[in-house]
Amino acid sequence: MIKKHSVLICVVISVILMVIATMVYPGGSWFDKNAICFDWTKNFFCNLFAAKAINGADNTSRIWAIVGIAFHSVGYGLFFIHMSKKVSDKHATTVLKFVGFANILFTFLIATPLHDTMVIISGTLTMLGLFYITVFMLRTKLHVLKFCCIICMLTFYYTFYLYGAGDWGLLAIMQKVTLLMSMLLVLGLEYFTRQGDFKQIKADSSADS
Repeated sequence: MIKKHSVLICVVISVILMVIATMVYPGGSWFDKNAICFDWTKNFFCNLFAAKAINGADNTSRIWAIVGIAFHSVGYGLFFIHMSKKVSDKHATTVLKFVGFANILFTFLIATPLHDTMVIISGTLTMLGLFYITVFMLRTKLHVLKFCCIICMLTFYYTFYLYGAGDWGLLAIMQKVTLLMSMLLVLGLEYFTRQGDFKQIKADSSADS
């Protein structure tokens, strides 16, 4: 039972711990160093990982956030590994397995001083994995999930654009939107796809050749 619902368990625990972290965060943001508590429209999740809050107080949210992102990284890693077993393509299977195992490490390292570099690496790997999944989803009959994959990919690209452009105000909001959308997509793909959905793709490709 735990193995079957491992992705859901990790995601739920991660969300609970991160919400607790935001509730005990002392305060301060890039926009107002004297602000109190965590502002969902102005603070970034990376503020939860530092030893000191932006307002200078000891960061009581740190331990909650670190354990939370640990569960998050494992949950997403397991998701890509599970999807690699559903997709009937050797190359895609290899890529998704690599993304899954690599992201367990790189996503967790976002909580370290290597944050900026790990955000880029982890984000790129996640988008690569979602790109492969989206390509194969577009050839299935799961129309709702097709649409969700496309929207999630576009949201990821837009959020990365804001990061590169330095639009911190809108990025603070889009960070949460992107995370929420990706979690819903991950759970949707985890529970509403099966190996049989992709076997037909392989059969059609063999027939065409």
